[in-house]
Amino acid sequence: MMSKILLSNTRCTLSRASSTLHSKAAPAVMSQVQNEMPESNHRPASYKGPSYEQILEIRKIHLTPNLSAHFKKPLVIHAGQMQWLYDHEGRRYLDMFGGIVTVSVGHCHPKVNQALAEQTSKLWHTTNIYMHPKIHEYAERLVAKFPGNLKSVCFVNSGSEANDLAMLMARLYTGNQDILTFRNAYHGMSPYTMGLTAHSTWRYPLPGVSNGILHVMNPDPYQGIWGGSACRDSPVQTTRTCNCAPDSCQAGSEYYNELEQTFKYSLPRGKVAAMFAESIQGVGGTVQYPKGYLKRAAELVRANGGVFVADEVQTGFGRTGEHFWGFQGHDYTPDIVTMAKGIGNGFPLAAVVTTPEIAATLGMALHFNTYGGNPMASAVGIAVLDVIEEEQLQRNSLDVGTYFLKSLAELQQRYDLVGDVRGKGLMIGVELVGDQQTRAPLATPHVLEIWETCKDMGVLFGRGGLHGNVLRIKPPMCITHADVKFAVDVLGRAIADTLAKQK
Repeated sequence: MMSKILLSNTRCTLSRASSTLHSKAAPAVMSQVQNEMPESNHRPASYKGPSYEQILEIRKIHLTPNLSAHFKKPLVIHAGQMQWLYDHEGRRYLDMFGGIVTVSVGHCHPKVNQALAEQTSKLWHTTNIYMHPKIHEYAERLVAKFPGNLKSVCFVNSGSEANDLAMLMARLYTGNQDILTFRNAYHGMSPYTMGLTAHSTWRYPLPGVSNGILHVMNPDPYQGIWGGSACRDSPVQTTRTCNCAPDSCQAGSEYYNELEQTFKYSLPRGKVAAMFAESIQGVGGTVQYPKGYLKRAAELVRANGGVFVADEVQTGFGRTGEHFWGFQGHDYTPDIVTMAKGIGNGFPLAAVVTTPEIAATLGMALHFNTYGGNPMASAVGIAVLDVIEEEQLQRNSLDVGTYFLKSLAELQQRYDLVGDVRGKGLMIGVELVGDQQTRAPLATPHVLEIWETCKDMGVLFGRGGLHGNVLRIKPPMCITHADVKFAVDVLGRAIADTLAKQK
């Protein structure tokens, strides 16, 4: 019954831009979505807490303004179970954003809940001035997932902390200062990592933020200068054309040549500290690089005295499907790997994994993290690894994610405003454009209308990209084919409704 209520509430009243929207073949309005919201046997307890109005007032008065909520009427979420979220009025939503790519194995997964409950009944916290068993058990389990000599781990609490520490390690180990990242990258918002992040919307006007950091051309096969029809390691390619052979990528070579120019003209020769790269860009809109690019970039960095850092905060733990780590899809092994988000399924947990030689630099002075690797976090981390293995969630990411990408590609064939579908496994992006030929971003009011309509019909997508026109689809890795069918149908209906209002 709740599904039908949600499906009936599909109209939005956002203001519209003057740009023209286009549909290729589908009728302007779909009378009904083809698949109703999948059933769930979970019945959360009734909400008992402050009223909606009280929450808004408290938020306005007591919480800092950087905590901006999504949607015209922000949701109050009070319960979750696996791929489902529930608001204070009992409405159920299919979570296609996973708490910003953080809920990996499912909201309130029973095995993870049990592991945390058992640990909290024994020991919460000691700090690492005393030894406790869980951090040792977890360290051994985690590093076993890595290739080569990536055998040392330092536990922290967030992705920003992890990348912050990786910057410190790289500069100490190499004795060099300069670090490279891509334009459009996101690596955190601490004062140190804000320099790595290359989005004007995420940067405060502070002196010294970019000290020793260079942002190089983003090798984006869709929006970048070069791109073709076979650049990406993805079931879906761009609509751009090229004459590349199956085993080569001219766009990748062009972007690599641009990177070489930075080394020739903008860096002290042989004196680079590091280069950071997300295996697939997250906040930037699920941007994938040309095949082979990162491997060549890593070789170039190392030839100039630096180390290569793989940011797996969003792509790690089986999310890309084919591999446990996103960097494995690029056929190289980094020197340092940072991870967070899905590592703890929503519990504050993050880590830096590196070689013993690089890790040894932390012994040059006292270094301490109060909560890093605490007993509760370590117990949760072990349980998350158990669930990924026992429930074969990496395989599910590949299977369901490939089906998801191909289903979204069918929407792209029907609607011009779906400019690009990309990603791998359950790390997916849908870029909304004003026209497929120009690839100009769809006007923000139209994007918001589609996004809001999806929410009203029971599906929560994220948004990303510099212009906020990319739907970010990174759900818990337990989702099913039925969930995908429902989500794609809802998105198709939302697009059709928006197009109909422009006629």
